[in-house]
Amino acid sequence: MQSIEDLIKKHGTNGPAPTASDAGTLEKFDEKMREVRSKEKEHEAQRQASGLKVSYVNLKGFPISPEALSLVPREQAEHLRVVAFLFTGSELRLGALEPQDPAVQELLFQLTERHHANGLAYKISEESLTIALKFYDALPKIKPIVKGVNIADAELERFQSAMASFADIQQAIQRASITDIMTVIMAAGLKFGTSDVHVEAEETKIAVRYRVDGVLQDVASLPHASWKKVIARIKLISGLKININDKPQDGRFTIFLASGDTDVRVSTIPTTWGESVVMRILKPSAINVEFSELGWRPLVEKKLRREIGKPHGMVITTGPTGSGKTTTMYAILRKLNSPDVKIITLEDPIEYKLEGVNQSQIDHTKQYTFANGLRSVLRQDPDVVMVGEIRDLETAEVAINAALTGHLLLSTIHTNAASGALPRFIAMGVKPFLLSPALNAIIGQRLIRKIHADCKTEDAVDPERLEEIKKQLATISPASGEPVPDLERLKFYKGAGCHECNGTGYKGRIGIYELILMDEPIRKALSERISEYEVKQLALAQGMVTMAQDGFLKVLEGLTTVEEVFDATGGE
Repeated sequence: MQSIEDLIKKHGTNGPAPTASDAGTLEKFDEKMREVRSKEKEHEAQRQASGLKVSYVNLKGFPISPEALSLVPREQAEHLRVVAFLFTGSELRLGALEPQDPAVQELLFQLTERHHANGLAYKISEESLTIALKFYDALPKIKPIVKGVNIADAELERFQSAMASFADIQQAIQRASITDIMTVIMAAGLKFGTSDVHVEAEETKIAVRYRVDGVLQDVASLPHASWKKVIARIKLISGLKININDKPQDGRFTIFLASGDTDVRVSTIPTTWGESVVMRILKPSAINVEFSELGWRPLVEKKLRREIGKPHGMVITTGPTGSGKTTTMYAILRKLNSPDVKIITLEDPIEYKLEGVNQSQIDHTKQYTFANGLRSVLRQDPDVVMVGEIRDLETAEVAINAALTGHLLLSTIHTNAASGALPRFIAMGVKPFLLSPALNAIIGQRLIRKIHADCKTEDAVDPERLEEIKKQLATISPASGEPVPDLERLKFYKGAGCHECNGTGYKGRIGIYELILMDEPIRKALSERISEYEVKQLALAQGMVTMAQDGFLKVLEGLTTVEEVFDATGGE
């Protein structure tokens, strides 16, 4: 057999044409040369990736899924010379000839934002791109997976019309297929104003519970034997890994409706009998509350408006999870939002979109924390900044610095009352002499249920509780300007319970608040040893109406019940 060198010499550019006996050897030679050139190109792409400090991947033989490929339309892929080669729901990877091209980076940002995934762009070779683009030919034959629940308006109306009360949900679920169960659960959730849907595996059944107006209600159950099918369906539409059931997972899906899409945030954790799933329904209407509709008493609202109207300083909201802090912050942002005001938020996670506001998602896996993010935000020339939560000294110090350098900063801190915020900051390590000039106001709040107006009736109150109510109302500070009601002619109300409110007697919620202003006495008293009790006494002297007092005034106005206020505040 002739050597490769002999063949080259024999069949050079000016040599005679190859004979039939040479054909087999030439074919093997060409194939060998193609392999060599391919390897050289891959090595070159890998070297370029190393020089650019980006990751590299060879897509030859890589199992590119249709779900990943379909994220980028073919025309866009060919134009940008980029391909989506991996998508798991939470992780997304692009391969590009020029991964650092701004257009590629913008595409990566859009895709990760749209699908709430962690994304990364890899360097690939021309051959890898050619191989990947050929997979598009198979896409029309594959039905795309929709990460969400498509509910036609007619279908939604049909399900909802059959569910007048919680009791009807059980019957609707029992009649539904596994595919339709999610539709029924979501349709009922939207109908009854549910904020969170709980689907929990128990020993003998699957429990379905709704949180309505802050209170969990048992609404239905399913046989435990159907758990695997139910959880698989939930995970499929949420972009979660079906085969993982021993670790927590987080995902999202969308309910697609003609009237507008609604996002649902999904969380799963392993439990004894399976998993616990909580689906938070993120209805845009939940935060489309005007500032004047929050439930502030007129005199307190006037004070707060003055504080948020200042060009700099901090306004802090306090309260436990579920006390309405996000709604209050968003209402303030909407009040401040105008074309001449630059507003940036740092959130974890971003649950609702606000038009005209730059919202940034915290990502701890990439060291993008509240503290690091806030430093970057301050270089964006903002007028107003909202930080989702201040939970450590580093974030607190950067926030205080922002407030002292001409920015209005809004944030939250976890304490039970407004008076606990100052000791909490001190406990973090914040210096009193920095906190004193930076802080404008502290809000304490809770959410309580409102009496259903259609079944409201007068109510009698236990004598012991009546004395506590009178004591609270009698101690309203004269400095507050709030008139004290006639304590001998108090009237109380409750909801009798009707079909419309599912027998609860409540419909909707309202806030109860307390507001502390950083006046001169509080600033002077601020030290590393100040206690929550001292702050509260100084706040009462300046005219603060406590959350309990605010709640009892709303009780006398017929807005809520005595039980709701005691449950939320303990009567203190």
